[in-house]
Amino acid sequence: MIQRRWFIGAGVAAFAAPAILHAQGTWPDRPVRVVVPWPPGGSTDVLVRIYAERLQAMLGQSFVVENRPGAGGNIGVDAVAKATPDGYTMGIAAVSHFSINPFLYSRLPYDPDKDLMPVGVAWELPNVAVVPVEHNPSRTLKEFVAWAKAKPGGISYGSPGVGTTPHLSGALFAARAGFEATHVPFRGAAQAIPVMLAGQLDFALDNLASYMAVIRDGKLRPLAVTSAERFPTLPEVPTMAEAGIPDFVVTSWQSFVFPAGTPRAAIERLSATLKRISEDEAIQRRFLDAGAGMAWSTPEQAAERARRERPMWQEAVRISGARLE
Repeated sequence: MIQRRWFIGAGVAAFAAPAILHAQGTWPDRPVRVVVPWPPGGSTDVLVRIYAERLQAMLGQSFVVENRPGAGGNIGVDAVAKATPDGYTMGIAAVSHFSINPFLYSRLPYDPDKDLMPVGVAWELPNVAVVPVEHNPSRTLKEFVAWAKAKPGGISYGSPGVGTTPHLSGALFAARAGFEATHVPFRGAAQAIPVMLAGQLDFALDNLASYMAVIRDGKLRPLAVTSAERFPTLPEVPTMAEAGIPDFVVTSWQSFVFPAGTPRAAIERLSATLKRISEDEAIQRRFLDAGAGMAWSTPEQAAERARRERPMWQEAVRISGARLE
């Protein structure tokens, strides 16, 4: 069950090995490593560090962020999956690691169901459909679809890379709306935005956090968000359903994870602490300003969400034709 300030859930059962059960009542009694599978400075890194700061203050131990980027985040997530399950290595994993990569990659070094223990979804990043104000006349998503259908050769859209949620969201949107679209991968929004502002890229359906500043500057026009509800800091922007594309709730959510086999007491204490952090209105505002919505739920709900969303992402991967080694 979703609890919104943007709260949602996570989970699967985990049971500790007898050899480490004695430490359950005192977790954490030493620093905890937090693996971020993306480079420093990105939205995930920034949001994890906000949580790490609060966890340290509330639990009395250091939560040390370690960036392990590469292979679409699989290197960092695999490092968590293969860590000793004693409660002192955790990480952040995205919907891609739970629900997309099993269909995108020919081989994964970890099994998301067997090797990872979700603690709870920490936040959601809705995608936003944007067009460059100076180069596109569309003021609504309906107008954009009509414009795209009429454009010879179709439109181009950008994303931060093959197989990312913006890439797959764009492919799924084009297929459902019935227009031709050519995907142009970039290393990130920082590279895609200048190309769009120059009129060389027609469209993006990318993470709101990456585009919020340019939207506020009035250079890109937001046409719709992919969340189930309107985003609080963009109340005038409709959802995809309101804009005419039903059944299109696509968010990039992320969950804290432990290696499978981590003591249940550590999981439960972290979950309870994350809930308290998610209820902090000052932290909620920091997330909203960054284009993200805080979330919380049980571990079991996150695992169920990952399973529930897999058919949609499998369809998106098929439509896109993406395949990675």
